[in-house]
Formats: sequence, C-alpha cells, structure tokens
Amino acid sequence: MSTEVEEAESVYARPSSLFDKSTHYCPGCGHGIVLRILAQAIDELGIRERAVVINPVGCGVFLYHYLDCDQIQAAHGRAPAVGTGVKRLNPDLVVISYQGDGDLAAIGTAEIVHAANRGENISVVFVNNAIYGMTGGQMAPTTLPGQVTTTTPFGRATKDIGGPIKVSEMLSQLDGPVYIERVSVSGPKDIIKTENAIKKSLRVQMEDRGFSLVEVLSNCPTNWKMRPQESMKWVEDEMTKHFPLGVYKDRSGLP
Repeated sequence: MSTEVEEAESVYARPSSLFDKSTHYCPGCGHGIVLRILAQAIDELGIRERAVVINPVGCGVFLYHYLDCDQIQAAHGRAPAVGTGVKRLNPDLVVISYQGDGDLAAIGTAEIVHAANRGENISVVFVNNAIYGMTGGQMAPTTLPGQVTTTTPFGRATKDIGGPIKVSEMLSQLDGPVYIERVSVSGPKDIIKTENAIKKSLRVQMEDRGFSLVEVLSNCPTNWKMRPQESMKWVEDEMTKHFPLGVYKDRSGLP
C-alpha cells in the first residue's frame, strides 16, 4: 500500500465511535457532518467510555443508531436538565447535549438559559438550521426574516412574529458560560473550525472549566426546498448575515 493511500485512510477512515452503517439523514444534510465531527473528537480525546450524549426530540434524536457510546433520550427541550442531573451525579462523565434549534431555542429555552446561567459543566452542540427539520419544516425561533416555511408560506414577518433568536449572543451575556462559539459546516475551512470548536468544548468540560456551547450553522435541503449545494451556499450567504460566526465568549484559558 502506498504512503498516499495510507495517509488518506488515516484521515478519512470512519471514527471508532461511529457504527458502520448509513445514516437516515436526507442527502446533503449537515447533521451527518456534525455527527462525524463529534465522533472524531470523542476518539481523539479518548473519552468514549466516559461520554454520555443526551438526545432530545429532533433530527438529532437518532444519534443512538450511529454513535457508539452511552446515550440518554430526553423529552423535547429537556436535554440540558437531564445532562445536569447526569453530570452532578457522575462528575467524571463527559456529558454532551446534542440539540437542534427547534428544540433548544423553543420548548427548551428555559432549560438552556438556566443551565448556562448556573455554569453547569456540560458541553452543548447546538445545530441551527433555521427550521423544524424533523416535523415538516415549520418556522423555528431561528428562522430568518422573510424565510418561507410551512407555517410562514409568505415568509417570516418580523413585525408580527419577531426576529430570529440569537442564542450565542444571548447566552454570552450570562456570567455562567465559559466558552461559546458559532461555527458552520458550509465549506471545508468552516468544517475545520467546527472540529476545533467541538473538541475545545469537550476539553473545557474535561478540565472542569464549566458550561460551553458550540452553535453550528447547518443546512436543511429538504425543507428549504433546495439542492444540497444551494443550501450550503445559502448558509454562507444568508444565515451568517443574521448569525455572524465567531467566538462570543471564552474564559477557558485553553488554546
């Protein structure tokens, strides 16, 4: 086997923390990318036997089919509350709350705000695709102004419904959080930044620094009624206007 092939296999091989099976996600969906990034981070940090992923309702709920580590399914929006209980009873575990925008920023608003405010030592991966992906494409709290959904067929009217909730900005104003960053999976450079951010979030927890959240701007080709390539471009061109990428808070002291 050539050196080039060996190097390619080492880079693109399936992470050990992922089961060898195809996912159910729609073609082009960003959830598959985020899932692989999370599994890769778990492998690299050697925490597979300590990791507990909390899956509430949403597209992320099916992670137990693919991620080979302990998991708990929580009620809609309640993952931070469940994660709080797990972490306080078992401080040596690495607790990861994996949530979508319809879950975290709607029915779960109270849970995420108060977990962040308390500075719970958990890591949150927040996948923001600006829509309810699992239940038919309804408007989410993060839906952009003018964006068409099944419940806003003429576009989100901010005068009547308000504008998108900016979770990273909101939580960064609290005293409790240690590390908050917004990243994206719209292209290779952004994916690398997402890998670094999720890994850092886990390191923050492993070193008992406190609460961290990584917001990942992702796409939903099916419910956006776009081709995958178009949807990724829409993330880059439109979503980032309302949800600017970057570090919103970092008191971790970690590189």
